[in-house]
Amino acid sequence: MSGARSVLGRVLKPIIRRHSSFVGSVVAVKTNAAHVVLTYDDGPEPGGTDCVLTALADRQATATFFVLLTRARAHPGLLGEVMAEGHEIALHGQDHRRLTQYGFEEVRRRTQSAKSELEDMTGRSVTWMRPPYGRQTFTSWRAVTATGLQPVMWGPTTWDSRHISQAERVRKAVEGTVQGSILLAHDGHAGPADGVDDGPAPNVDRGDLTRRVLDGYSDLGLHGRSLSDSLESGSAIRAAWFKR
Repeated sequence: MSGARSVLGRVLKPIIRRHSSFVGSVVAVKTNAAHVVLTYDDGPEPGGTDCVLTALADRQATATFFVLLTRARAHPGLLGEVMAEGHEIALHGQDHRRLTQYGFEEVRRRTQSAKSELEDMTGRSVTWMRPPYGRQTFTSWRAVTATGLQPVMWGPTTWDSRHISQAERVRKAVEGTVQGSILLAHDGHAGPADGVDDGPAPNVDRGDLTRRVLDGYSDLGLHGRSLSDSLESGSAIRAAWFKR
């Protein structure tokens, strides 16, 4: 029976995603421009964010940074550098705890509080939210969208939270990437100060990784842009994304 359910789930998932944009999260951009959307999670973090910023400047790319309030409070100057370099600020969470462990009211309260604080810190409105670990239920999705934020997920990823080689990370980031894909990368590593214990941080040069990935995209004729920059010439593709 469990095997049958597994097979049924694999068959139904793409169908549900295609026909459920009304409860959807942003998963890609429909665009005629040669863009890949660059997103970075878990910062700002010294030794990570600053290296990513230098690499993005070197390749004339823009990105969307999904920041943690725990990190933004600790490193407000670095948060300011992200904005000064012309990048977009979005919310990753009050901390890195999974929202799926909370009920509707608590998710709404935490998200609204974090959104308001981040807007006060940056002086900018915040549009996008990526739930920690990409985990959300229909209940947490409803709570996040009730605050006016739009959940954003991803397609390709750098696997830069794993203990693998840099070459493997680049291959993972490039394979299957097409125009309008949203890349998941990190400029920091969540830890106890963020309410979680994800183990030791991987040994990764985030600046070098950014350059290598962008060079790989350049070989495909693609350029890195923030989500809002890409949406200037495109539209959001939404699909259901529910993972507990």
